[in-house]
Amino acid sequence: MSYLREELVTGEGVAVELPVATLVQRGVSRLIDLAATVVAGGLIGLVVLLLVPAEPSEAVVSSLVIVVTVVTLVAVPAAFETLTRGKSPGRYAMGLRVVRDDGGPVTARQATLRALVAVVEIWTTGGGPAFVSGLVTVRTKRVGDVVAGTYAISERHAITLGEPSRCPPGLEGWVRSADLAPIPVGLGLAIRQFLARSERFDPAARERTGRELLAAALPYVAPAPPPGWHPEYVLAAILADRRRRDADRMVREAAFRARVVGDADVPE
Repeated sequence: MSYLREELVTGEGVAVELPVATLVQRGVSRLIDLAATVVAGGLIGLVVLLLVPAEPSEAVVSSLVIVVTVVTLVAVPAAFETLTRGKSPGRYAMGLRVVRDDGGPVTARQATLRALVAVVEIWTTGGGPAFVSGLVTVRTKRVGDVVAGTYAISERHAITLGEPSRCPPGLEGWVRSADLAPIPVGLGLAIRQFLARSERFDPAARERTGRELLAAALPYVAPAPPPGWHPEYVLAAILADRRRRDADRMVREAAFRARVVGDADVPE
């Protein structure tokens, strides 16, 4: 099966090609989710009926209908998507996941926005706006994705990362103790591409470009590197430690997720 591909750049500037979910995949996933939502709504409604008086007033019935609708269409999908980091029953079946535009896991705010927009986009209008939006957007986004800043990817695809940067000996102590903020995507990619191709540069252009990139990266690092180091060594150290910190953070998040939802796939 062919996939529409979109380039993602990780925190350390590694360009990765993520397979974007097709409109057909998303449509099948949505049909499964609709069936699951109907079942969940029936169960929630049954529980509510068992808890209310035998003959509730019309006002009570109207209020309960609103509560059941909001819980079924907004609260449950948003909570499920947040706890599973972008999954739903349909996405589990189709091997899909919703992620942020930068490739990270969706937040509770984004999951709630998606669920709220879906009430109008899917349940009220029969999915027409979602279908049209999926046709005209590059990442087959539905309207809820556009509003929340998310899109769906296919997880049934192997992703290969390039050779990571290595920290030059002598700079490890500085960069590990430094306050290193996340490097902007464009800057991180520019640094990685420069380091990979610097040997092909004209010497003067290589020196100038290295210093320009270092000047752009230094506002994200404190304290400044030790004096006397060539810009390329400092840039390599920054990328290497940014990657190390991102990897450590992912391990911590996976361990926390394992405690909360029982996910067994925790990195070693």
